[in-house]
Amino acid sequence: MASLAAHLARAFLRRRLRPRLSGELGLDAAARALDMRWPWPDKARREPDPRLPGEWTRASGAPIATLLYLHGGAFFAGSPRGARPLTGFFARAGFDVFAPAYRLAPEHVFPAALDDVAAAYEAIARERGRILLAGDSAGGGLALALALRLRASGAPLPRALALFSPWADLAATGASIRANEEKDPIFTRRALKLAARQYLGRASMRDPLASPLHGELAGLPPLLLHVGADELLLDDSCRLAERALAAGVDARLTIWPVVPHGWQMGAAFMPEARRSLAAAAGFLAAHSER
Repeated sequence: MASLAAHLARAFLRRRLRPRLSGELGLDAAARALDMRWPWPDKARREPDPRLPGEWTRASGAPIATLLYLHGGAFFAGSPRGARPLTGFFARAGFDVFAPAYRLAPEHVFPAALDDVAAAYEAIARERGRILLAGDSAGGGLALALALRLRASGAPLPRALALFSPWADLAATGASIRANEEKDPIFTRRALKLAARQYLGRASMRDPLASPLHGELAGLPPLLLHVGADELLLDDSCRLAERALAAGVDARLTIWPVVPHGWQMGAAFMPEARRSLAAAAGFLAAHSER
């Protein structure tokens, strides 16, 4: 049974966030709505990297592994600061976490964001060996696209990927894009299509490095996928899991009732958020030495 906090968060987001993301108020208003500043500080130790744009969130003790975390924001919003509820959780779970500040649309179109996270991954992996990948929403799709790019180049792959409601199909071909439009408390089809076009520029919506659902998944590392049952992006995760398993990839999908897109951000007050993050941390830790 879903928690009261999940129901309240859903109602709040439908009323306060969904109208600002419709596209009718302009891209700047949508970006400000997505780039949240959380009022509850944590005690995580954070510091910039002298070579890479972004920020480290350090494990409180000896780290069990290094995690590259890619924030969401529909490719035109979001920041490492906005992802602090997530990076802070993973740091408390024992990971050294780097969240790159990748370039955003519409000023920087595909593949700028992918180039930036690839540069961060390669620089960190050279120093620390094989690392782990995680991301939410657009960041989840970007993490999967990065894995496809690394595999194509013959570079060492991450040990595992934890993806929260990944936006993996910018062509919006999933049935849930229509079926869940009235249920999703945050997004509309129109908003997703506008964001996709801002990011893609002239690139195809089915380019596997932009929409990794349309890529070949064989040979990828283990995947953990968490998504809400009422999200527009539900089918992105469901089809990813189905295609990954068919390609011989270890893929674990959990569909959560009631929760809104990005519910992991509410770890301070929502039990479903804490459970999702704890499951992801356990999954990543289990694969950190394999």
